[in-house]
Amino acid sequence: MRIIVGITGGIAAYKAPQLVRLLVKAGHEVRCVATPHALEFVTRLTLETVSGNSLYCDLFAQTNNHTTEHISLKDWGDAMIVAPATANIIGKMASGIGDDALSTLLLSFSRKPLLMAPAMNTQMWECPAVQRNVAYLVSTGIEMVEPGTGDLACGTTGKGRMAEPEEIVQALARRLSRAADMPLRGKRVLVTAGPTYERIDSVRFIGNYSTGKMGFALAEALAARGAEVELVAGPTALKTDNAAIHRTDVESAREMYAEATRLFPGCTAAILSAAVADYRPEHTADHKLKKQGDEGMTLHLVQNPDILATLGSMKQEGQTLIGFALETDNEQANAQRKLERKNLDYIVLNSLRDAGAGFGVDTNLVTIMSRNGDSYTSPLMSKREVADEIVRRCLLPESATLLANNEV
Repeated sequence: MRIIVGITGGIAAYKAPQLVRLLVKAGHEVRCVATPHALEFVTRLTLETVSGNSLYCDLFAQTNNHTTEHISLKDWGDAMIVAPATANIIGKMASGIGDDALSTLLLSFSRKPLLMAPAMNTQMWECPAVQRNVAYLVSTGIEMVEPGTGDLACGTTGKGRMAEPEEIVQALARRLSRAADMPLRGKRVLVTAGPTYERIDSVRFIGNYSTGKMGFALAEALAARGAEVELVAGPTALKTDNAAIHRTDVESAREMYAEATRLFPGCTAAILSAAVADYRPEHTADHKLKKQGDEGMTLHLVQNPDILATLGSMKQEGQTLIGFALETDNEQANAQRKLERKNLDYIVLNSLRDAGAGFGVDTNLVTIMSRNGDSYTSPLMSKREVADEIVRRCLLPESATLLANNEV
């Protein structure tokens, strides 16, 4: 693996060369990134000698291979360790601050395996602000290699000394083992969810009963397998705090169309589960419309752009496009025609005839249909379980046989 070791300005930086040496001995390729204060404790020559690679420590150094070295390094590395991680670098990362070579790299590295080995005085470690920052970073998926208890550089004894290099290497091995169980790591997937609202006037709209539960379940299932998810959500009360899910809120079909067509070229797959309005009022009033009397009101509707068909026409080799179909009559025949007409790879059929499926409930029952005519019908399950089946059968390498075998 390609491992980046970040080193900050704490006395425990003297252990960094030993950490690098152990990683190299384990067969990894290592590059080091240091803050200016780190080089007060350990030299550039030492780090370059034990790693066998040049040191990155200056955003604007003329010796950098790229003008945006922090981005090229992010692309190069498979995982990253910050050891020692001072209270300063932990605070910067938690606050989204990038003002030197290491902190800017960390901001771009948040979607890959990242470990931090804190090292500081006991009182600093126990500071509520530091603990708050640590807790926040852990919630985003960053792993903290817990500091040990013992003699500290300040002459006291307590918790705060950096874990030993051997412990850090073991923690990295465990993290990489878990990452191997994330087959979509490095993939970017677009998901649309929820309804769209098409405004009639300043207080009324045309909409549907979709809550977004299926789309949000898909986003979580994808993130759990390592994917970076672009979630475009129509109006919904649902929330997600998963750091791997980047959420964009929209209201209308045209807004969802704009976001989906913008994001799709950068994605390896898209799952369009949103219940998008086919039509919108031709004119929208900027005030509340008054009753028209006994003769009623006439709305002239015009067609919205077809998001699924547009992405089907944009689809490039290597991209997978999955659509949803909600049918009430001739369900499978209509879904198959939609799959072919819109150039989809898979279509997920919902039927309003099935009790416990459809809008507003926590369960679903679907039929997944592929371009080659294979299909799989799920039992009634939670929407998260259905989402897992969709991801497993449509986006994982073995999916080609899963539909044919129709196995549960």
